[in-house]
Amino acid sequence: VIPVLVLACDRSSVRRCLDKILRYRPSARRFPVIVSQDCGHAETARVIASYGQAVAHIRQPDLSDIAVPPEHRKFQGYYKISRHYRWALGQVFRTFRYRAAIVVEDDLEVAPDFFEYFQAVFPLLRRDPSLWCISAWNDNGKEAMVDAGHAELLYRTDFFPGLGWLLLAELWDELEPKWPPAFWDDWMRQPEQRRGRSCVRPEVSRTMTFGRKGVSHGQFFDQYLKFIKLNDRFVPFTQLDLSYLKKEEYERFFLQQVYSAPEIKIEELQKEAGRDLGAVRLQYRGRDSFKALAKALGLMDDLKSGVPRAGYRGIVSFVCRGRRVFLAPPSDWTGYDPSWS
Repeated sequence: VIPVLVLACDRSSVRRCLDKILRYRPSARRFPVIVSQDCGHAETARVIASYGQAVAHIRQPDLSDIAVPPEHRKFQGYYKISRHYRWALGQVFRTFRYRAAIVVEDDLEVAPDFFEYFQAVFPLLRRDPSLWCISAWNDNGKEAMVDAGHAELLYRTDFFPGLGWLLLAELWDELEPKWPPAFWDDWMRQPEQRRGRSCVRPEVSRTMTFGRKGVSHGQFFDQYLKFIKLNDRFVPFTQLDLSYLKKEEYERFFLQQVYSAPEIKIEELQKEAGRDLGAVRLQYRGRDSFKALAKALGLMDDLKSGVPRAGYRGIVSFVCRGRRVFLAPPSDWTGYDPSWS
């Protein structure tokens, strides 16, 4: 049994999120839905209550303001979100005693094969200690940058993507005692928490966000998030062989694929187009060259603790003008540099 924990606050549009989850889940028994509400917003509470027995509605009891450093006054919202996450995950793993959970926020819409995806990758997460989460999200999943014809493609990534993700109770045992007061997702991306582990992420996102309004004031929404393609084709993941995602196997075939691809310059890439041209590699040699190439290509160019979004061993895989491209460091890459943030 894997519950879906929906974190809600003051968006009555949580209905859009819940409708899709309830429509696509294959079994109410195997995927119970728990909506944890912060903020005490009456209209949102009414919407959640309208689902009756279909969802469990729990309410974060502490709605008080949080004492924050003066320079963080405008970040009060991020402190409240972190407090809510801690409380809600504590309920799921301590009070209800579930062994795993899928975490979703109230402004996410899920794909038809959202549950199929998590069900299929879950056994791998349990067996492979080099993985610490499964995410439904591709940070560079804009329509023109993914191969929608190969929606079954999955990757390992060193970047914690969030936005619809699965974790095990064992991970919560590890994180809960040191859970941060704010900015929990960037905290997860620090080497002290990640400890060299990776997540699985899809080529085509299994979630999309419709929440422009929020504590981040639409920071990335207009530039990236609203263009993320939501998968619309059901992939029978539970019938596929996903053993290629095991660390040793993945590194063998993925690194071979990347470093055997011919290296080209960005000017050549922008001239030629077409999927029959085969995969190519663009090489970057430092933080500035990574950021310049990412910007020119329309990728997200920010780094967290030195890790690029959707990157694995510094490599970001995407599609440009119908062609598979690997934005990669030199093959003698030795690890991330946290000063590249």
